[in-house]
Amino acid sequence: MNANFIDYVKINCRSGKGGAGSAHLRREKFVPKGGPDGGDGGRGGHIILKGNSHLWTLLHLKYTRHLIAKPGGPGGKQRSSGASGEDVIVEVPLGTVVKDAETGTVVTEITHHDESFVLLSGGKGGRGNVHFKSSTRQTPRYAQPGLPGQEKWFILELKILADVGLVGFPNAGKSTLLSVVSAAKPEIADYPFTTLVPNLGMVAYRDNRSFVMADIPGIIEGAHKGKGLGHRFLRHIERNALLLFMIPADSPDIAQEYKILLHELQEYNPELLDKQRLLVVSKCDLLQESEFGELQKKLESSVPDTETVFISSHTNKGILNLKDTLWQMMEHEEPSDDQK
Repeated sequence: MNANFIDYVKINCRSGKGGAGSAHLRREKFVPKGGPDGGDGGRGGHIILKGNSHLWTLLHLKYTRHLIAKPGGPGGKQRSSGASGEDVIVEVPLGTVVKDAETGTVVTEITHHDESFVLLSGGKGGRGNVHFKSSTRQTPRYAQPGLPGQEKWFILELKILADVGLVGFPNAGKSTLLSVVSAAKPEIADYPFTTLVPNLGMVAYRDNRSFVMADIPGIIEGAHKGKGLGHRFLRHIERNALLLFMIPADSPDIAQEYKILLHELQEYNPELLDKQRLLVVSKCDLLQESEFGELQKKLESSVPDTETVFISSHTNKGILNLKDTLWQMMEHEEPSDDQK
């Protein structure tokens, strides 16, 4: 397991206290009884989240449980304002969802590079005594204290952003496909749950075009109830534009496995079924020609609402056709003559 991939952290944030206003009275050599000239206090530092497309994990926040912004500076004489407290800017990967730890309410989602969100505002600085001067009160000797900062616990969850998400049971061949169509090098082995964290790969396509594919760890029946690492795995599927369901050709019942996967997604979040989806039958090099035709007919009748593509990652059979199909579905294009 890649210990560097962290997709869930709980952090305590505290914004800075506002600086106190000044109650200074002007005192100069030839002005022994000058009026109030106390400046305002500076605002406390904010806690700010900022999207960074170069980050892919929340690892940098795993050991930073407390984020504390600086307080604002006090106001000074001659109406000079105090300095604002230094903000704490926390960079997070795109796809980060922020929730209030107490209520579970979603506070914000960071989805664009350099997108900023003020998570907690710093306390406002107190007003200096110059604001309290009036015709009846010529020399006020008081000023406002700064307002306190805010403190709160937040949960940060990462949902992988990708064009295509690979969905399937463990050992369906998802990692192998990703390694064939992209430069990604996921761990591959002939046993379930080799993949324990999502892997991303950039898939090169015709005419220098490309798209991002995510290998989501294998789903098991009951994942929507949190079985295995169900909720953590399913969370990453929510941000994929298109879902590629992968089932190996040697499965006892491909149509039934596909329906179980659909059920898990529907139980977790019914909106996932609104996404475009494609059924890919992998490991087709295991089939004889006679079996291949028979399987095609069976799937056409048992899952008529879903397009099916047959591939073999080991022999590269059907890989180009798969790329063409995915691109056409994402871009809503008609197949060109050389792709037919």
